[in-house]
Amino acid sequence: MSDRLSVRKTYKLYLGGKFPRSESGRTYLVNTAEGTPLANAALASRKDVRDAVAAARKAQAGWAGATAYLRGQIIYRIAEMLEGRRAQFIAEVRQSRGGTVKAATSEVDNAIDRLVWYAGWPDKLAQVLGGANPVAGPFFNLSTPEPVGVVAVVAPQTDPLLGLISTVIPAIVSGNAVVVLAAEDQPLPAISFGEVLATSDLPGGVVNILSGRVAELAPWLASHSDVNAVDLAGVTDAELSTDCERSAAENLKRVLRPGTEDWSASPGLDRLRSLVEIKTVWHPAGV
Repeated sequence: MSDRLSVRKTYKLYLGGKFPRSESGRTYLVNTAEGTPLANAALASRKDVRDAVAAARKAQAGWAGATAYLRGQIIYRIAEMLEGRRAQFIAEVRQSRGGTVKAATSEVDNAIDRLVWYAGWPDKLAQVLGGANPVAGPFFNLSTPEPVGVVAVVAPQTDPLLGLISTVIPAIVSGNAVVVLAAEDQPLPAISFGEVLATSDLPGGVVNILSGRVAELAPWLASHSDVNAVDLAGVTDAELSTDCERSAAENLKRVLRPGTEDWSASPGLDRLRSLVEIKTVWHPAGV
């Protein structure tokens, strides 16, 4: 009996809770860390970026209007679903980034733990980031965090699952919707994570996942007039990052600049705080 031919999967995008092909019909070859062909991924286009932002905008108000308790429960459900597919993700992460099984296992376990950690935050943000402010006058003065709207994320190019979760989940904790561009050379864990999201209770459109070229798509995300904030964590080219910041400034987007973060370190509150607006309300006392 002759050896079977390998059947390489062609992965799709994840937009509005569905898995469409790129409207351009383009794909690109994804290799293992050792250079062996692994699969094909959709090569997203400018039109796909527009569709993803439209899906995020449509979903954002409903997600922000859900109770904080429900958002936490849904994020915890995502952790449960990822835990159930832990072995698959360990294999995908190892194929994508190379290294040992132990390293891939550590990345997946950290990603699950991080989801559980963020699941505890939606109903605590108001107390930690907001509160009653002391004022000299017959008023109550209250500050409360609110989502900024639609957040565009260029996922880190390393740690293809943990980096994705470390940038996407803090954005949705407060009620934002996200369009994320997966790691260019290691997109498969991100696209499979879309399957986890689709089978969790997360409403379609709250998270939208694109795969493709950072140099081609990041400028469109940064310049899109219906995007409220852009996280450039995965932009490794300094000149491209500067161009994206200039584009983002045209409609006063909030920008999270790329850094040298250790994604396995404790996440802290910086990203949660960076993607909310603090709304302050004055109310007469005694009325």
